[in-house]
Amino acid sequence: MPKTEGKIMRRRLAGAYLSSVLSISLVLMLVGLASLLVVNARRVSDYFKEKMQVSVLLRQEVSDAQAEAYKAELEAEPFAHEIRLVTREEGTEELKQMLGDDFLTIFEQTPVPISLELTLNAPYVSSDSIEVVKAKLESSKLVEEVDSRTSLVDLLNSNLSKISLILGIFILLMLFISTVLISNTVRLSIYARRFTIHTMRLVGASRGFIRRPFMGRAVIQGLIASLIAIAALGVGIYFAWKSFPQLFSIFDPMLLAIVAGIIVVCGVGICLISTYFVVNKLISIDKDKLYY
Repeated sequence: MPKTEGKIMRRRLAGAYLSSVLSISLVLMLVGLASLLVVNARRVSDYFKEKMQVSVLLRQEVSDAQAEAYKAELEAEPFAHEIRLVTREEGTEELKQMLGDDFLTIFEQTPVPISLELTLNAPYVSSDSIEVVKAKLESSKLVEEVDSRTSLVDLLNSNLSKISLILGIFILLMLFISTVLISNTVRLSIYARRFTIHTMRLVGASRGFIRRPFMGRAVIQGLIASLIAIAALGVGIYFAWKSFPQLFSIFDPMLLAIVAGIIVVCGVGICLISTYFVVNKLISIDKDKLYY
């Protein structure tokens, strides 16, 4: 009977340990997702900013060679991210699709000028910077008109600020929930060994001696849970990349190592801190309360 009860107890402890590790892994996956958003937040913001276009209409008399030379001149500017030259033929085709084939019949020659579609580097996508860029573009004798879409830029920056605030609140909430859930999971796992702790205390073991094996298990538990969470997150990212490869053009693969490090630090750190306080509490608990 004692051997049977010992086996049952070991199975229960193993089951509790396994469920504890899996529970912590699930929580750490959420931490990993939140961290992925945080470390790539700047790149995501820059991605949307660098999609904003400034349309530069050149004068009607500007030739293709002059337009190409002006494009090359602008590409050397620090504010230029990408520049696309829209020829008269391309512009005419675009207008045909919008207005129909008959709109040119009233003109002796095509009224569509050569234009440039300019996207700016992210640091220049603000109202003040765009006004400076616009003034520089308009100073050229080749330029007829510049459409900087300042109102859209203001709206974009305003929305990105709101999204950053919401994301920050979400991250803090996730960290709080993760800490609480992992702490409760660790507490339940250690509580099953409260009688062992009480026995060690009765034979005169110091607090440090009692805590040591539990702290060691906490490190192992945190590492195992972290590795499971990293593996599961990696599989999820892989399948997401397979389905939406264009989405990951804005993510820096090197930052995934930082996310993995954050998961490990959170997993091990929270397990250690929770274990420390739970063991201290159980060491000091009254004997009569061990049965509740």
